[in-house]
Amino acid sequence: MDARESRAWLGLIGVAQLLPHLLDAQLERDSRMTHFEFTVLSALYIAPDSVLRMSELAEATAATLPRLSHVATRMEKRELIERVPSETDRRATNVCLTTVGRREFIRAIPAHIDLVRSLVIDALTPEQLDSLGEITEAIGERLAKHRG
Repeated sequence: MDARESRAWLGLIGVAQLLPHLLDAQLERDSRMTHFEFTVLSALYIAPDSVLRMSELAEATAATLPRLSHVATRMEKRELIERVPSETDRRATNVCLTTVGRREFIRAIPAHIDLVRSLVIDALTPEQLDSLGEITEAIGERLAKHRG
C-alpha cells in the first residue's frame, strides 16, 4: 500500500474497532443492553408487525444464527423479544418484539442518538457526511457480495 491507501485503511480500521466499543459502553451504561441487542430491537421495530424469521433477523444484523440464537435467549429472559414457531413454515422460528422490548428500545434511542451525533455526525461537515454516506454504501455493497 502507498501512504494514501495506508492512511485510509488504518483510519477505517481504527474507527471500526473503537466505535463499537464506545456504542456498547453507552448502551450498557444507560440502557443495560449491548449495541448488538439494540440492533436486534431496531430491526424488529421497523419490520412489518415487528416480526422477522430468525434467518431474516440474522441477515439484517449481520450475525450468524448461533450468535443470534445465544443473544435471543438472553433477550427472551429479559422479555425484550419472543420466539414463536412460524405459522407458514414449521421449520422456521419467528422473533417478535414484545411490548417491553419496544419500550426499552424507544427509551434507549435518545441517549444513543446523542452519542452518535457527538462522535460522528458533529465531527463532520455536511459535505463530509455526504461523502461518508457514499463511501459506506460503496464498501457495504462490496462486503455484501462477499457475505454470500
